[in-house]
Amino acid sequence: MAWLADHAPSTAAAFIDPEDAAAVEALEVGSGLTPPEDLRAWWAVCGGTANLAFAEVLPPFYTPLGPTNALRSWRLKERFWPADLDSEAGTPTVGFHPKWLPFAFDGCGDALALDLRPGVLSGCVVEWDRERGEMLKPEWTSLDEMLDQVATALEHRGRLGHCEPLITTDGRLGWRTD
Repeated sequence: MAWLADHAPSTAAAFIDPEDAAAVEALEVGSGLTPPEDLRAWWAVCGGTANLAFAEVLPPFYTPLGPTNALRSWRLKERFWPADLDSEAGTPTVGFHPKWLPFAFDGCGDALALDLRPGVLSGCVVEWDRERGEMLKPEWTSLDEMLDQVATALEHRGRLGHCEPLITTDGRLGWRTD
């Protein structure tokens, strides 16, 4: 967030203050999911954006959600829950599993979520494609790993997968893709 304020101030301006502990508790009660510590730490510095404004800080086109909007996103995806709920974290899934906790959106219905199903990869970051209605593989083993790689790509203006950070003349962060 500090990097954004220094290098992409228009993007940084879209973010709101972190929500209080009551918002995280409401998410837990409403979804039955317990956010892991790395997500709680992220939410302590990032409250998402005002009115779900786009601020695509997570490649290639994702905007972080705060706890209140994460719960809204989770509820909106109930209609996509798969019939078979018995699968391990990180396994390919058709539908949006109810043990996924969305933490970023792209405006088209896709989401980045933490996979909180049991298993070795519990806590991994998955990308759900709404159009195809599926998740194929974990993108990162944890939120901490993802945020570390994003921060490194930003600080060094380096690539992250098929994406490269780009700062516009008006101070917005975007990601150039191959």
